[in-house]
Amino acid sequence: MSNQEYTDTMLEVYIFEASQLIEQLEVVIMENEKSSCYTSEAINEIFRIMHTIKGSSSMMFFTNISSVAHKLEDLFFYLREQKPEHVDCSSLSDLVFEGVDFIKVEIEKIKAGDRPDGEVDSLLDKINDFLAQLKQINENSVPTAPSMINATVSGNSKTETVSKTETVSTPSQQFYIPPDQASLAGQQKVFKATVFFDEGCEMENIRAYTMIHHLKELTHDIIHLPADIINDEQSIQVIREQGFTIYTRVSKTYAEIHEHFMQTIFLKDLQLIELPDNGDVFPVETPQTVLVAESPVIVPALPDKKGEKEAVGQSIISVNVQKLDKLMDLVGEMVIAEAMVSQNPDLDGLTLVNFHKAARQLHKITTEIQDIVMSIRMVPLANTFQKMHRIVRDMSKKLNKEVELKINGEQTEVDKNIIEHISDPLMHLVRNAVDHGIESAVERIDKGKPAKGTVFLEAQNAGSDVLVTIKDDGKGLNKAKILEKARKNNQLTRPEAEMTDRDIYNLILLPGLSTKDQVTEFSGRGVGMDVVTKNIETVGGSVSVMSAEGSGTTITLKIPLTLAIIDGMNVRVGTARYTIPTTAIMESFRPSVGELITDPNGNEMIMVRGQCYPILRLHEHYHVENAETDITQGILIMVSQDEKYVCIFADELLGQQQVVVKALPNYIKKTKKIGGLAGCTLLGDGSISLILDIAGLLHRRT
Repeated sequence: MSNQEYTDTMLEVYIFEASQLIEQLEVVIMENEKSSCYTSEAINEIFRIMHTIKGSSSMMFFTNISSVAHKLEDLFFYLREQKPEHVDCSSLSDLVFEGVDFIKVEIEKIKAGDRPDGEVDSLLDKINDFLAQLKQINENSVPTAPSMINATVSGNSKTETVSKTETVSTPSQQFYIPPDQASLAGQQKVFKATVFFDEGCEMENIRAYTMIHHLKELTHDIIHLPADIINDEQSIQVIREQGFTIYTRVSKTYAEIHEHFMQTIFLKDLQLIELPDNGDVFPVETPQTVLVAESPVIVPALPDKKGEKEAVGQSIISVNVQKLDKLMDLVGEMVIAEAMVSQNPDLDGLTLVNFHKAARQLHKITTEIQDIVMSIRMVPLANTFQKMHRIVRDMSKKLNKEVELKINGEQTEVDKNIIEHISDPLMHLVRNAVDHGIESAVERIDKGKPAKGTVFLEAQNAGSDVLVTIKDDGKGLNKAKILEKARKNNQLTRPEAEMTDRDIYNLILLPGLSTKDQVTEFSGRGVGMDVVTKNIETVGGSVSVMSAEGSGTTITLKIPLTLAIIDGMNVRVGTARYTIPTTAIMESFRPSVGELITDPNGNEMIMVRGQCYPILRLHEHYHVENAETDITQGILIMVSQDEKYVCIFADELLGQQQVVVKALPNYIKKTKKIGGLAGCTLLGDGSISLILDIAGLLHRRT
């Protein structure tokens, strides 16, 4: 492995794990803020997270991130050890969130290939000031240094308790050591630690390197097996099978060194033994010739929870996203190849019983592989939904409103690419609900409502789509204001008398239409809802709005489960082929002349069971030559989305099949903007079919 590859891999691991820890930290803070203040478990968890981020950031030479994490670690070390009675938990949460936001911004810089260079001094001063005030407030009730430390070895019934402490400094952190141990500062102890990581955590050599880096905060007398964990790729397999073994000489107690190793993430098992130190056992200068003589030592049992961790550790592995994308592409090519074999035009008219039997078996296997790969790409909406708690919390404070977020259906799964496209729109809609929808506590009480407003966020499956609903119990939308603003902006597409409530409310999705009287940092500029609509339509979804004035607003996002492979109905128009997503098809039929109508504007309509529907001739829309023009000789396919309908006219139906969605070539996009197309696909006979974007076609019709 080259140094560059190693560095890139370490950076990838750092970004992934730091992002995961930050998300975990935000959840812990939000949960404890709801319960008035931090539990001892939460303080320990935050301390561990900050300790890990500090160490890994220091290893990667991201000094600013490491400094912030270190200061927050010091703060929670004080909270953990001193257990002060008087803590402003709200201010504490604000401070930690400020630190979290700083780290998130720096990580985004790293992702973009930039150097994390954010100004950190003012934030460090805030943390120092908060800690100083905390000590000052609590100095009368709790000493500023630990009055008692319980050093308990896991699995050992012996507990050491002392009443006085001294401080020994290391380059990165202060550790509190009892005086009887401090007197042994020159009499170091030798430990052997064997570490096993969780199955499937991947890149064990890099995790081992991180452990060594953290251990160097305590001592530089370290040797490890395997010795070469950077250039020897075989070291990964050795660590997986035999564990990562570390020999170290350090001025720490068994309990302290045990706690240090227990901070390791993805730790499955730790075997820690104290060895006799005769002065010759640990020749650090020549580690390749080291022979360590072990004496029989009773190894303390680890906590029972490790057994539970081992049981579930084998069920999850980390997979590079690029590998999943490549796998999905290959499965798509396999689906196309299978169709090209089974639908080969050279087979027409031949009686091939065995071939068709084999083709059916191939189709069955292909479908199963496709379903499995699709399920791998599916991820729950939980992480995206949980982030909204932070949005609601911050806005409630800034707007001086009481708002609660309730979540339901967060385990609903969608394709990972879909989640990437809906995160920002979802955040904007939640912000709108808090800013536009929820009234102040005084207004709500005057209206007979509870002082605290509620925003509901819900997801549920609906066939091949997922419905994400954002609902609030606020003041609702004002139809008169919406119509007035749309009229002023010349955005009304038809007479107001013909518009339903749904049509009026959906006007807020248009660019520049905001009914907010005052412009704030959150809203009022008329920019946002149209961007939400465009982002959702980009992934083949749609947005709809319903409201009841005085009772609240409901916005529903309808998004597909996946973008990669869809069920489609293939149709022919002249020599061209088009694919219509089956989820949009209501019915297909061949009309008679008596059912055709022409409206006063010259638009073709057709009467179906007493209802009139517009007709869209694909050959006219896309200028296809040699297509069928007699509507009674072709076929009409009625499609629908968001309660809008259109009947698409084509020459004939070719049949239904699963198709792999591919983006239109860039040269086509650059030379000519073609509306109403979602992409293209390759059919079994080798011809190219254009996939229709039903939402885009309906939008152009209206």
